[in-house]
Amino acid sequence: MKIGIIGSGTVGQVLGTALLKEGHEVMLGTRDLSKPEVIAWRVNNPTGSVGYFTEASAFGEVIILAVKGLKAIEALEQSDMNQLAGKILIDTTNPIDASAPVNGVLPYFTNYNESLMERIQGRIPNAKVVKAFNSVGSMYMYKPKFPGGTPTMFICGDDAGAKATVTSILTSFGWETEDMGMSTSARAIEPLCILWCLPGFLNNQWGHAFKLLKA
Repeated sequence: MKIGIIGSGTVGQVLGTALLKEGHEVMLGTRDLSKPEVIAWRVNNPTGSVGYFTEASAFGEVIILAVKGLKAIEALEQSDMNQLAGKILIDTTNPIDASAPVNGVLPYFTNYNESLMERIQGRIPNAKVVKAFNSVGSMYMYKPKFPGGTPTMFICGDDAGAKATVTSILTSFGWETEDMGMSTSARAIEPLCILWCLPGFLNNQWGHAFKLLKA
């Protein structure tokens, strides 16, 4: 598949490199083509390409939104939202506020009766938004290995076909996938980031992921 990534930070770079390894065509979208880390990514990934957000959103059959939650809507606006109509958009974001954690608990700018994913879907109603990759650190997004077995990625979205495509990507990345339903389920999935980060902030323990155990 041709995949455009909106965001050239750590998450965007990690996912872009992983997708190239899996045989996809990738364009890493950035606001600034002169950023040293963007240039370095292009050098280290010669089969990939880089471009502005608008170019990445036009390039991809599937789009990945990989920016800070506070910048998510702005990044979409800079990507020409008309180009996203009909496309799958994988939303990796979390609504993390700019203020510091309180006793290790990240502050969110949403409440439990809404989610950032729902705001994103509302701004691009003709896109097929799927929440994924938001509940684990970037170092474990591709081919995670844990003594306890294969970890679980929780996803949600309103389009079954889009979720099937994202599940296929996750399977190739070494994940089990659990479909948690419609986009409203992001109200439960997004706070998993808070829980995932707690051991890190409290004990500098970042080596973990979630796994759903079934009876």
